[in-house]
Amino acid sequence: MSAGSPYFEDLRCQPEVINPPQNEDCADIGEHMNELSQHTAKPNLAVSSGVRELLECPVCLNAMYPPIHQCSNGHTLCSGCKPRVHNRCPTCRHELGNIRCLALEKVAASLELPCKYQSFGCIGIIPYYSKLNHESQCSFRPYNCPYAGSECAVIGNIPYLVAHLKDDHKVDMHVGSTFNHRYVKSNPHEVENATWMLTVFSCFGQYFCLHFEAFQLGMAPVYIAFLRFMGDDETAKNFSYSLELGGNGRKMIWQGVPRGIRDSHRKVRDSFDGLIIQRNMALFFSGGDRKELKLRVTGRIWKEQ
Repeated sequence: MSAGSPYFEDLRCQPEVINPPQNEDCADIGEHMNELSQHTAKPNLAVSSGVRELLECPVCLNAMYPPIHQCSNGHTLCSGCKPRVHNRCPTCRHELGNIRCLALEKVAASLELPCKYQSFGCIGIIPYYSKLNHESQCSFRPYNCPYAGSECAVIGNIPYLVAHLKDDHKVDMHVGSTFNHRYVKSNPHEVENATWMLTVFSCFGQYFCLHFEAFQLGMAPVYIAFLRFMGDDETAKNFSYSLELGGNGRKMIWQGVPRGIRDSHRKVRDSFDGLIIQRNMALFFSGGDRKELKLRVTGRIWKEQ
């Protein structure tokens, strides 16, 4: 049983993913956009920190994309922040008007920068206007911690997260592709939204997270068990798993494909992509006087041919 108890426990913005500009505002740099889909690794062209600072909005501190606005004194800011400063330059307080900094837009279109996940292994050199879009899908971008019992903000690659789950969350680690777990709750009528258990399995050279939890659906709790693959969805499709709930002369079987941990725990849970057990049905499986929840879930993971 997992070290995580089976009982319930209970004005600067972030960068947005912006696709390469397609509207008429960017017609004068359109000739550069035809080449933005070429994301193959190229020799890195050094870009001075001064140029990068020129492309940083002074309000939100994010990279600027067309249309880039400027005041009559040449101070620039991004189109997203222009309405927020009430048409006044945040640097000199002059009225902004509708002046675009076409020269800076063209300078940006000529730049190629390394992916910000270079330290995680990405060697791509990306055109400036494609950088955010690339980074939002980069296969080297780190994963979020899959632990659902707390708002854990740790990110990293899979080996790092496996060690983190074991050392920091005290998650049970198992080697093998089969499992047999028993879950007990002394008073199933007092249920809060909470995670019961997370167990990590190592098999086929990969890692999988088995979640079993309860959450409130309407007026009654629902119990759900599901498997997540520690990696991307594309690789997850190479595997399948089954879960079987048995007890008191009853049996329920679920078979599915594990979801990659790019999908959040909540997203998987709220899509009901797993073995779902209503409370009344769970009590039938428990037997006895129906005052204690006793569930046994067995299962296995296999690799598709």
